[in-house]
Amino acid sequence: MARMLEELIIRTLCDTLPATPADALFLFGQTEDNQEAAFAAAKLLLQENYTTKVLFLGTGPMSGYPGGATWFEAMKALGIPEDSLFQILPVPANTDMLHTGIEATSMVQHALAHGYAKVIVTAAPFQQPRAFMAAVTAALRIYPDLKIYSLPGKPLPWQQVAVHSQGKTESTRAGLIAGEMKRIEKYSKQGDLATVDEVLKYLNKRDIKEL
Repeated sequence: MARMLEELIIRTLCDTLPATPADALFLFGQTEDNQEAAFAAAKLLLQENYTTKVLFLGTGPMSGYPGGATWFEAMKALGIPEDSLFQILPVPANTDMLHTGIEATSMVQHALAHGYAKVIVTAAPFQQPRAFMAAVTAALRIYPDLKIYSLPGKPLPWQQVAVHSQGKTESTRAGLIAGEMKRIEKYSKQGDLATVDEVLKYLNKRDIKEL
């Protein structure tokens, strides 16, 4: 298990991107402390023509996420074209909280409804392995043919204190890694996340089809 998790972590942090443009990039919600990581990835992928669409949840502020309207304006201010930014509805629509499972489900439902074939997902680097696992979990349950690719957000100072996890957890970014590993173990055991083995099999199948 430990060796498989190590492999998965390395592959999610160093994934190969699709040879042809993806239908969209999905940004997992971040707190204000970490949102720069996601914005930088969005700007880079648009500039490099890896995609033309940036998706993020169109909710109000909740669970530490500043909200879709705030993110829309923040990314516009960074020079990201307005017509590249798309706020998507959460699933369930009446949710009063956000977590990676809801975000991943919302993204996959949107991808299915719009016939997307390939989506890149981005979170802060310390959260990226779990966020990618959540995205794959949702795809396996809702839209198994969807190809999901992993691109971690821009690394921010690791010894800087930041708020994370629904705005309730505060530590250095390096210190937040341990909590993410515990969540992977806990949520996989609960069945909320696909197992490490299942996610690796998904990755292997995806990559073989790309050859």
